[in-house]
Amino acid sequence: MAKKRLSISRVLLLLIMAIIIVFVFKEVGSDKAISADLPKAQESASFISPDMLHSTHAILVSLSDNTILMQKNSDKKIYPTSLTKIMTAIIAIERLPDLQEEITLSNSMFPKYVEDTSSASFRPGERVRVIDLLYGSMMSDDAECCVGLANRIAGSEYDFVKIMNDKASELGMDDTHFENSSGLHDAYHYTTVKDLSTLLRYALSNDTFAEIFTMPSYCTQPTNIHPGGITFKNNMFSRLGDRSIKGGNIIGGKTGYTDRAGLCLASQAKVGKEEYILITAGAKGDKSSGRDITDALKVYNSLTAE
Repeated sequence: MAKKRLSISRVLLLLIMAIIIVFVFKEVGSDKAISADLPKAQESASFISPDMLHSTHAILVSLSDNTILMQKNSDKKIYPTSLTKIMTAIIAIERLPDLQEEITLSNSMFPKYVEDTSSASFRPGERVRVIDLLYGSMMSDDAECCVGLANRIAGSEYDFVKIMNDKASELGMDDTHFENSSGLHDAYHYTTVKDLSTLLRYALSNDTFAEIFTMPSYCTQPTNIHPGGITFKNNMFSRLGDRSIKGGNIIGGKTGYTDRAGLCLASQAKVGKEEYILITAGAKGDKSSGRDITDALKVYNSLTAE
């Protein structure tokens, strides 16, 4: 009887051990499967440490597969300043197919856009083509360009902002809310660098936007007020100087700045055969400090050409 009990105990012990072995192998296999699905960036330590950046928020994304290669407070709220104009521009391109159409800029588009924005290049009563307003908004940060486009599309900037927020929702920018078309500071006008990377990836898929984003300078056609046209220069390229980086070049960008938001930069670079976008925000200092540009150079120069 004792032997029989001992035999039963051994059987139970062996059964328990078999169950444990199966469970352990299952967990190991599960861990391997999860590891295989991780983005490439999680397996690489070759990218610059986010702690080395002046910017308090940053995200680096590979355009070939949308892999996030580096991030710093990427889902924390920021004020987007003039990076807002990326949304304004892509909506205008999509909704105004005739880029040669002229829009008359009224007096009401100018006065309230003085603080925290560049001085206007166009003048009240000026008749300006849509394409020229797009370049003006993206290159020179002229707020009246944004309002002119917004009024033409929605009848008012207020109604245009509804379109902006609808577009943000459509793109999955869940931590974003717009209050104006130009990036004028407002406590309820906010986003994250992660959301902005989603927006920029989407916008760059449009050829017209990509051309504007990567153009160093642009001269408008003559208008009723500026018979010689107006020459705009991309603020990032003007401050950057030499565009070359290790193995490639910085090929596009949009700057933004207010005292509250700090220096912000959305940029695009090509290293080897690969293209990348980088969104940074929150670097302290004014534009002359160049800390947003310095951060971009640090990040892009840490990439390896393939």
